[in-house]
This record gives sequence, C-alpha cells and structure tokens, in this order.
Amino acid sequence: MERILFGDNQFFAVNHISDEKSRAQAIKFQNDVEIIKTLDYSIDAGVHTFMCTTHDRIATICDYIRSHPAKYEDYKIYPCMPYAHKYANAVTELGIVGTIKEYVPNNFMGSLFKGGVAIMSKDYLSIMELMIDAEMKMFRNIKTPVIFLQNVITDLLLGLGMTEVLVAFHKYIRKKYDTEAGFITMNMPKLLDLLEKAGVENPIICTSINKAGFRMSGGKELYETVLKTRKVRVIAMQVLAGGAIPPKDAIKYICSLPNIESILFGASSRGNINETVSLIHEFDKQYQYDILSNF
Repeated sequence: MERILFGDNQFFAVNHISDEKSRAQAIKFQNDVEIIKTLDYSIDAGVHTFMCTTHDRIATICDYIRSHPAKYEDYKIYPCMPYAHKYANAVTELGIVGTIKEYVPNNFMGSLFKGGVAIMSKDYLSIMELMIDAEMKMFRNIKTPVIFLQNVITDLLLGLGMTEVLVAFHKYIRKKYDTEAGFITMNMPKLLDLLEKAGVENPIICTSINKAGFRMSGGKELYETVLKTRKVRVIAMQVLAGGAIPPKDAIKYICSLPNIESILFGASSRGNINETVSLIHEFDKQYQYDILSNF
C-alpha cells in the first residue's frame, strides 16, 4: 500500500465536526467535474490511490477514469462497501428481492437464482457474496488492490460476534478478486483480536487514529500499545479528528507512531492537499532520521 491515500468524505458532505462545512462541500461537489478536478490535484501532489465508498456517483468517476487510460495508468482505487444508505433506501422502496434484482451483476439469471435460494435458506454468506459482486461492477478494469468492508458492517458484526461473516468476506475477496481484503473499524484492538483468533494473520485495518482519541474505542493508549506490539497493517484515518486538531500537530503525532502503513485524508482544495502531503513527507523524514540517529 502507498503511504498516502486520498479519501472521499468531502465529496459527499461528510464532516464530523461542522454542519456548515458539510453544506459548503455539498454545494462545491454537486458537479462531478469538481470531484475529478480535486482527484487530479491529489495526483499532482503524488497521491495515486483513491479510497472511496461505493456511492452511486463514484460509478461516473470510474467511467471517466476508464475513458482516460493513459492519464490514470498508475491509478488505484480502494473500494469500501457497502454504501449502507444506498441499500437501506433500496430495501425501503423495492423490498429485499427487488433490491437484489436492482443490484445483481451481469450474470443476471445466475445471480438472481443464487439470491433467491439464499433468501429462502437464509444463507447470508451467499447474499454477501452477491452484494460484493454487485458493488464491484463499477470498478471493472480499474486496479483495486484492497477492497474494504465498511465500519458500519464491520463493527456491527464485531459487536454480534459474527466472526464467520468477517472471515468469509476476507476469503471471498481473495478468491474472487485475487486481491487483499481490508476492514474499517472504530475498534481496532477488538477487531484484531477477533481476526487473529479466526486465523486471519497480519490483517489490513483502517481505523481512526489521532492525537485527540477521537472515535478510538478503547482509548488512544490502547491503540498505541497495539501498534507497538502486534502484527497488523494499519491505515490511519480521521487523523485531524474531524478538524479539531491543527494539521501540523495531527500529522506530527501520526508520523511518530510505529506500524502505520498508510495515512488516509480528504481535502477540498489544492492548497490543503499539498499542505497535508508536504507535512507527511516532512515528519516521515524527521522520524526516520531520529530512528537512524539512535543506532
């Protein structure tokens, strides 16, 4: 995984601190051209991986990327699924069977039959596989080295102790798409315990890590201990704690921690993108120098 990943919260008016900023972002990114322009800003800054939900508008962005193969030759996307609101709305309007009909992949009859059997037998793992295939349709012919399960599902399964579903997701992604499976969570220590006990070694976990302890279930100190002592590939998200921490302080803290493979951030402007990337490079270099100096 690349050290720096670009996220999509700003494109869909997700701001954990300010409703005013959410409204401003919703206005700015109501046109897909603005999303593409901002992605290009991140590429100019040296960030070649986009981590995004499977929001319907992402399909249009993927169409654009496919239509410009030379421009995005080295570009990668990390899909994060499911986009819960999409399915909740579809089930409300269409029912469960109608939702499956709406989102089944190209092999319509086969998938529909599989979905029908799954519903009748309550085979939730088969339903999950069918939904993964449906979500992945929009990313055809685009590099997707890691495919993530969203925290709304990860943490629900974690709370219910449904380890078999998390493991089934991990196995299906590897078998069907020949790529890595990742998990987004607000409780990294507990998830890591569960995955290790189930035989999933050195998992990819994307989780909130920040100086303020924002959305870090179990507390910042426990996370720091896990990072120092456990084998896990961590992607740090919400490093600014929703905007509560100044960028320089936030990035300095994250770069000082061990075992963080990637840093995920979102930004709405070229200036903020360049600033964040520059700070990561600056503090990475500083802490690497400090480590070498201690030898």
